Amino acid sequence: MTTKIIYTAEATARGGREGHVRSADGSVDMKLALPTQMGGPGGNFANPEILFAAGYAACFEGAVRLVAREAGVALGPDTSVTARVGIGPRSAGGFGLKVDIKAHLDGVDDARALELANRAHENICPYSHATRGNVDVDVSVG
Repeated sequence: MTTKIIYTAEATARGGREGHVRSADGSVDMKLALPTQMGGPGGNFANPEILFAAGYAACFEGAVRLVAREAGVALGPDTSVTARVGIGPRSAGGFGLKVDIKAHLDGVDDARALELANRAHENICPYSHATRGNVDVDVSVG
């Protein structure tokens, strides 16, 4: 498979999970810290899982909106996508991720919403393409 790149994002991290991350364009510039569940201080700090969840949620909603538009389905103003990203040890060593995506398609019944969300997951969303076969991703609606 060949991908014709139309945009490239760039970010640099220093200090790992307890450091700092900044995008090349300056739109992201934040301190990172471990969550309390992983022995960190907690507080109002980002971590890689939060950043991944934010990116996946935004990308997935864009994919759902595209699929809905192509299907002639109007989405209401309260349409949203929430991504929950968990991290834990893998039985094979190292760490792995688990993602739960919940799509709320305002004005669309759950059966149709799930059909559209699954189509976005299978065919459109690049995060879904990147995680397929590597990360357990569950898609639900409500």
